[in-house]
Amino acid sequence: MSLKTEKTERRAIHVDQSELLCKKGCGYYGNPAWQGFCSKCWREEYQKARQKQIQEDWELAERLQREEEEAYASSQGAQGGQPSLGFAKFEEKKSNEKTRKVTTVKKFFTASSKSGQKKDMKEPKAPSPSLTRQCSIETDRVSKEFIEFLKTYHKAGHDVYKQCKVFLEAVQHKKESNIEELSEYTQDFYQNTADKLQMYWKVPPIKVEEAMDQIEKFIMTRLYKHVFCPETTDDEKKDLAVQKRIRALHWVTLEMLCVPVNEEIPEVSDMVVKAITDIIEMDSKRIPRDKLACITGCSKQIFNAIRTTKNEPASADDFLPTLIYIVLKANPPRLQSNIQYITRFCNPSRLMTGEDGYYFTNLCCAIAFIEKLDAQSLNLSEEEFSRYMSGQASPKKHDSDIWDTDTCPGVKQMHRNLDLLSQLSERQERIVTEAKKLEKDLIDWTDDVTREVQDIVEKYPLNIQSSTQALASIDSENVEDDRLPPPLQPQVYAG
Repeated sequence: MSLKTEKTERRAIHVDQSELLCKKGCGYYGNPAWQGFCSKCWREEYQKARQKQIQEDWELAERLQREEEEAYASSQGAQGGQPSLGFAKFEEKKSNEKTRKVTTVKKFFTASSKSGQKKDMKEPKAPSPSLTRQCSIETDRVSKEFIEFLKTYHKAGHDVYKQCKVFLEAVQHKKESNIEELSEYTQDFYQNTADKLQMYWKVPPIKVEEAMDQIEKFIMTRLYKHVFCPETTDDEKKDLAVQKRIRALHWVTLEMLCVPVNEEIPEVSDMVVKAITDIIEMDSKRIPRDKLACITGCSKQIFNAIRTTKNEPASADDFLPTLIYIVLKANPPRLQSNIQYITRFCNPSRLMTGEDGYYFTNLCCAIAFIEKLDAQSLNLSEEEFSRYMSGQASPKKHDSDIWDTDTCPGVKQMHRNLDLLSQLSERQERIVTEAKKLEKDLIDWTDDVTREVQDIVEKYPLNIQSSTQALASIDSENVEDDRLPPPLQPQVYAG
């Protein structure tokens, strides 16, 4: 593979570090789920859009109410009759309509009642007793650990526990709300609790971060089954789409992505397996921070594999293609649901800064690249890419996929040498063919130039006429030569 081809491949899957940051320029990491903003900036933009929508809906409701009142008043005026009775009926209807309008608008902006939802929705399937018992045991264990942890914070810990209980009770009443509203409510709770610990209780920043991790663990263990991949979202549909896309790309090789990892090295192969295990294990965790830890563990295994292969530190340009390759090999279950769950309910400080935020942002970029991976990204022709995607053909397998583990190494080496000689022979044939084509092109070009020159000479003949006038001296026309002064002579002056 030529250097030019390698650079082309790298450029196809390269991402600048500046592209990982929030596009508003605040310095934190952005996220495709937040349209390139960080958590803080996204919430600001979301609040602005939401307030604008609410204002527009209120204006529409008021306009419709005025139009209905005007229409009713005009119809009563046209009927005539007893004016006092008609006016009384009009006032009564106006009051009733206004009450109905306000109630309708309030229902539009508040969560639906549980009874109404139960009538429209099918009754969910009851979980198995074993699963319920397991969740209950884990919830009790996490609750006890949380209480023991808060004892070290004394009064601040008591206040935090009280706030968490109030938050969980409030969420119980908001279960039927939009998942984005629950996410925003949770993020506000994180921010308010952290600010109160640091400003009111004067807790050091390090201990605040530890407390926020425990708070996240406590509340998300209880809320996991309600907020992970809810039925009101299209997370499951996205999961199936990504899973189908990764299955269709099962033929992508290390060389196509220009991944600097040699899986023939046993140590590197073990690291690749561990990275795949970590990214798959993410789905088994219930807490966003634990899912994030799986992503970080997978990323560190990737960096170790690259460093072992190259005998030098890995770069960001090496990391992203390798992460794409690991995701393609692992095909993690419910990938988009896990990404959305982390985005919505993880402590925002972890996603916006630090190595966890960096690795999570790179994973989001890797998924985005996989969704739009094309022939140019893999340095393939459109015909080859279409054949591989349709299953009509597959790239040449590596030796490790062809031979059994007990095959003699000498036989493997002999066949590798024969394969290399075959490739060299094909390359030589291509070079000879191209050389003959170049020779023919040069001959044709020479003939074309000669023919064009002859045509021009015949069309415009060159007539050379000899001069009959004798050459004259450059000063022949100067008739005043005798009047010129004599040349200057050097003179010596006595000092």
